[in-house]
Amino acid sequence: MEGLLKIAVQTKGRLNEDSIKLIDEAGIKLPLSNRKLISAATNFPLEALFLRDDDIPQAVAMGVSDIGIVGENEMLEKKENVIIAKRLGFSKCRLSLAIPKDDEYTGVGYFNGKKIATSYPEILKDFFKEKNISAEIHVITGSVEIAPGIGLADAIFDIVSSGSTLVSNRLKEVEVVVKSEAVLIANPNLSGVKKAILDELIFRMESVQRAEKKKYILLNAPNDKLAEIESYLPGMKSPTVMPLAEEGWSSVHSVIDEKDFWEIIGKLKAAGATGILVIPIEKMIF
Repeated sequence: MEGLLKIAVQTKGRLNEDSIKLIDEAGIKLPLSNRKLISAATNFPLEALFLRDDDIPQAVAMGVSDIGIVGENEMLEKKENVIIAKRLGFSKCRLSLAIPKDDEYTGVGYFNGKKIATSYPEILKDFFKEKNISAEIHVITGSVEIAPGIGLADAIFDIVSSGSTLVSNRLKEVEVVVKSEAVLIANPNLSGVKKAILDELIFRMESVQRAEKKKYILLNAPNDKLAEIESYLPGMKSPTVMPLAEEGWSSVHSVIDEKDFWEIIGKLKAAGATGILVIPIEKMIF
């Protein structure tokens, strides 16, 4: 349907949960069922197709789905004709080369003549080609990290998040090849109607994500301290200042980054601010 945008989402797992959460926070009501592989939104021209993550790039490239949320690593591995419409900032990981813990690593030349086990052969081939490394790539679909321990390979190339899996298998990470995150990919040949729907979807997603690490702050301040207090609260453009019923005092409203919260609160208190109220922000629209 021309007026309907189809989005491919991973069937299950953390990426599925984060994707559905973002869609929901964007105000899109998507009825969910464990038995359904297709779900149409009730209040937005969007239909979700639930697919395996490694099938999503091909589905988008072929036009089976117009857009999809997938790990950048899968997009790079499949080399399908898709574009990144938006980086989503969650499901971050890296694809790295790892070797036995007791081996001495002397640089990327270490891998010359070695056998490498991986589920991402295309990304690894490109990396080795760029570095002029000649190695044997052994494709494994699961449990890549055990390959060196059972003599199947000399090293591995796999997803790394915390690194605990490597440690438990007596491996050490030596080269980060790709840093990955969830991305919203799109078919490069979308119609004007579907591009407009995609633009609205991205606008909503960005409004949600802007608000994630922001706090709305309200406080009372003596007027003779307003200049100092305002200097700590840049807000979206500048703080909102309104006079209170009590003469000589004003109410100040602003938005601050969560990471700066405690440092700013300390400065505000020292400057004479009282009645400080901090409120979570659901959306931020520019």
